[in-house]
Amino acid sequence: MNATVASLDLLKGGSVLGPSLASEDVVTGLTVDSREVKPGYVFFAAKGAKLDGARFIQYAARQQALAAVCTLEGAVTALETGAAPIPLIIVDDPRLALANAAARFIGKQPKTVAAITGTSGKTSTADFLRQIWELIGEKAASFGTTGVKAPGLDLPGGLTTPDPVGLHNLLATLTDHGATHAAMEASSHGLDQRRMDGVKVAASALTNIARDHMDYHPTSANYAAAKLRLFSDLTPAGAPVVVNADDTIFPLVAQIAAARGQVLVPVGEGDAAASGIRIIATKFDDAGQTVEIEWDGNYSVRLPLIGAFQARNVLTAAALAVGCGADKDKVLTSLSLLQGVRGRMELVARRANGAAIYVDYAHKPDAMVAALRGMRPHVEKRLHVVFGAGGDRDPGKRPLMGEAAAKHADVILVTDDNPRSEDPATIRKAILEAAPEATEVGDRAEAILRAIDGLEEGDVLLIAGKGHETGQIVNGDIIPFDDTEHARAAVVVLDADEEDVLKMLKGDS
Repeated sequence: MNATVASLDLLKGGSVLGPSLASEDVVTGLTVDSREVKPGYVFFAAKGAKLDGARFIQYAARQQALAAVCTLEGAVTALETGAAPIPLIIVDDPRLALANAAARFIGKQPKTVAAITGTSGKTSTADFLRQIWELIGEKAASFGTTGVKAPGLDLPGGLTTPDPVGLHNLLATLTDHGATHAAMEASSHGLDQRRMDGVKVAASALTNIARDHMDYHPTSANYAAAKLRLFSDLTPAGAPVVVNADDTIFPLVAQIAAARGQVLVPVGEGDAAASGIRIIATKFDDAGQTVEIEWDGNYSVRLPLIGAFQARNVLTAAALAVGCGADKDKVLTSLSLLQGVRGRMELVARRANGAAIYVDYAHKPDAMVAALRGMRPHVEKRLHVVFGAGGDRDPGKRPLMGEAAAKHADVILVTDDNPRSEDPATIRKAILEAAPEATEVGDRAEAILRAIDGLEEGDVLLIAGKGHETGQIVNGDIIPFDDTEHARAAVVVLDADEEDVLKMLKGDS
């Protein structure tokens, strides 16, 4: 793939220091990683939290980069490090320049791209939107935390929002596979680092905003501002903006939408949702829920999904689909056919006595509250929970996780999540300070087994924190671990009769 410097607008509004650069010079690739530079590449020297890309311009030059894009400060750094003379294209924001250049360089996107941001619910909402589009006959894709799903593609997850080059390569791949519609998750990191700025967003949504990523964002306000860039900077005038009307930040999003001429569609239970989709009543059962809504008329919607908050995710997806041109009646009809998302309030096993076991990705305080509160209407007797907290991440959320469990669950086992480089016992201690009645079981497999062993008829267990993940990160190593597999194995062992156990020990089927 090749393009000219002029076609990528690399010289637009900027100046060039060092050797001259012609607008017709051929660009063979773009990257923010100096190790990936090949002859003809343009290296974008972005400044990160720990490393300044300008310090690597010297290496990009040695690998025959055509040019480097950096700030004026970065150019000074490059000179100080003795970079070989290559053209330095001076811009205010190299990350933004990369996003726009990548969009032009790669040049393929599905016709309709909807972006979903929020602290919780992004993955489910994006997946539900893909399913809705498919059910009404569109060629659709979704991608984010759990991976990529598209016609002929089912790939594991990586970054929630890839870097601009990776993102536009992915969008091009989806287009090549026939996807005309795509639902993508927009993370705070991705928005803050301008990874999405070259995407043509047709519609956007906000699920909620709560405490998260305090290891990256200096303040909660900074985190919220990063999320809101999706609406203030990336969603164009006339585009639908679907927002959780019950979230405290709703009035601010409504103001942004009004100022930018966007079409606001509130979704929720309160009066603020009256102009969009308002949830009037919900009836729960052990197989899902029936939701009564007002949406320019009254409708009864059957959802085969557990958890009250799932209704909001589904309705957000429905509003995005309609906002992007789908027929509302067809969309509403499709909702009863939706399938749950892997690792999101997923029923993975049942005890012989009928007790249900669910796995969910809830690893933040607000997500834990939502999961437990959402599960409660489906519980006849006791609600059990097994969870921990990640190491090398925001330590302030650990007692908040314990507090959420103590308030909303009946039986609590605190275990290890992904301790990373931290002492797991220290993490568990911080949680237990807010949940003193909980039982501490450090080994996650043992905790799951003990929790399932304690389930009685009418009980429900939620195994929270890891969801779809298939590994546990300990001291830099990823140890194979799948909550779903451990739960199912525990049920087999606990409910098997003596003859079945003997067969398993012999390796017989």
